[in-house]
Amino acid sequence: MKEKTIIRPADISVPKTQKLIRLVLTGLLFAAAVVLTIVEDFLQLPTPAPFVKIGLSNIVVMYTLFFLGKREAYLVGVLKALFVFITRGMVAGILSLGGGVLSITVMVLLMIVFKEHISYFILSIAGAVFHNLGQLAAVSLLYTNMLFIVHLPILLISGVVAGTVTATLLRVFLPAFKKLGLG
Repeated sequence: MKEKTIIRPADISVPKTQKLIRLVLTGLLFAAAVVLTIVEDFLQLPTPAPFVKIGLSNIVVMYTLFFLGKREAYLVGVLKALFVFITRGMVAGILSLGGGVLSITVMVLLMIVFKEHISYFILSIAGAVFHNLGQLAAVSLLYTNMLFIVHLPILLISGVVAGTVTATLLRVFLPAFKKLGLG
């Protein structure tokens, strides 16, 4: 049976006193998130709806949350939304911000409540599902006369699938991050 990956605050690899290193790492992680966002835009994966994506850049946001902290994860998420706003427009930026902030908030709350008893896998699925729900809430606020709840089943299922994929990819990349002294 495979060993369960458990998150422990003591496992954070970058000391909080090294602010410059944390800032540089946050910047590099934001750049990686942008690259993965662009790569995902070029991938034409068969999905049940044109708006469903895997969320490759969320791997970076999760890594940032787990190994740098809440503040840095929110910063990467907000900067990623700003990038989406600049490259795709206001609606896409608002959707990215709404989904990203809710996703990070839910993962943070789960980490606080369950401490070391929750896995990357569960956090990733919860983050992906709530990212989709945050986007649904944002689009419902933007277009108040339209009913977007019909997309809820697709968003929930795609959130579970996307969360599973991002958790698996994070697990694959963690050994490489550890070799670099980042995990």
